[in-house]
Amino acid sequence: MTRVLHVLDHSLPLHSGYSFRSRAILAAQQAAGIEVRAITGLRQAAAGPAVDTIDGLTFHRTAGTVDGPPGVREWREIGRLAEAIGRLCEEWRPDLIHAHSPALCGAAALRVARRRGLPLVYEIRAFWEDAAVDNGTSRPGSLKYRLTRALENRVVAGADAVVTICRGLANDLGARRLAYKRLAIVPNGVDLALFGDPLPPDPTLRAELGLGGGPVIGFIGSFYAYEGIDDLIAAMPALVARHADARLLLVGGGPEEAALRAQAAGSPAAAAIRFVGRVPHDQVARYYALAEIMAYPRKASRLTELVTPLKPLEAMAQGKLVAASSVGGHRELIDDGRTGSLFAPDDPKACADALAALLEDRASWGSRRAASRAHVEAAHDWSRNIKRYQAVYQELLPRSLATGLGAAA
Repeated sequence: MTRVLHVLDHSLPLHSGYSFRSRAILAAQQAAGIEVRAITGLRQAAAGPAVDTIDGLTFHRTAGTVDGPPGVREWREIGRLAEAIGRLCEEWRPDLIHAHSPALCGAAALRVARRRGLPLVYEIRAFWEDAAVDNGTSRPGSLKYRLTRALENRVVAGADAVVTICRGLANDLGARRLAYKRLAIVPNGVDLALFGDPLPPDPTLRAELGLGGGPVIGFIGSFYAYEGIDDLIAAMPALVARHADARLLLVGGGPEEAALRAQAAGSPAAAAIRFVGRVPHDQVARYYALAEIMAYPRKASRLTELVTPLKPLEAMAQGKLVAASSVGGHRELIDDGRTGSLFAPDDPKACADALAALLEDRASWGSRRAASRAHVEAAHDWSRNIKRYQAVYQELLPRSLATGLGAAA
């Protein structure tokens, strides 16, 4: 059986789009007959055992801490993770290393792969220098930004194959004219075995949240500035003026939560806005069930133009209508007017108009839901997506192992 070691920044039990994608990849590969394990770096900020089993998947943890000035600290972090990967390779003997961004993980994996003669696949889910800009921890063109980009370019050039999650990232890499050997796209996906059977709305939960009997607009995710939740809150007075019984349900948390709660409290539509906070992942489907429309008002930035998010696909799998800002990452996922509605980013009025138009076009709801569900099944179901990885692995592994992968597919 082929053995693949995944190198991750973090994983479950931490909840993020990153950890959920990782879990889906590992679970789908394991179900396809590949033996998988994962190792997380020093940023796995969750207490737990050195070897953790979650949902039948094995995660190894890198112990310790590092310090030093910026740059030196990250270099030491790469070294500590490389040491841990090396020890695990000596013990478990993987056939291939599959590292996932950020470049700190890729750089550590590259050291070990070259030392041990193992093929390396490097997967880029976002350019982390752009994420740092959108999170307010860096500036475009700063020394930190340029160093992060240079390290990523080095890992890309050294890997045996590079994977991205969308065309936006792939096109940007192509424009850099880097000497990578192979580039593949494995898009974000949904495990329909876990997330494909919507629950019926729970009237008790609806009553507890005071949502009334009207339509519910939902957002479930992390409260980062680039998500544009402030624009969604700002859109509510105009939406309520047209649909007085509409309600906004916000589920999640993050660095913008306090500011968003304050904004909502001061809104003329404050009575129509509900904050739930974070909920356990196994309860998320209960909150999806309460909403007719899921809204994703991401702001326009380099990050959101290049990167496709996971949440709209989850909403489509749950049979929800989707309204999203017309940034590049959303345009790659959503066919406007068929699988969702797109509106101008950074524009609360455009958001309100799009939501109101959806509420006023109930005759199209059935066809939209059917089209979006079919789109997820055809292009974003992990049971199918996983075969894209196997095609990459087959090119890198010895014939005997590659033949086994083909049988698993």
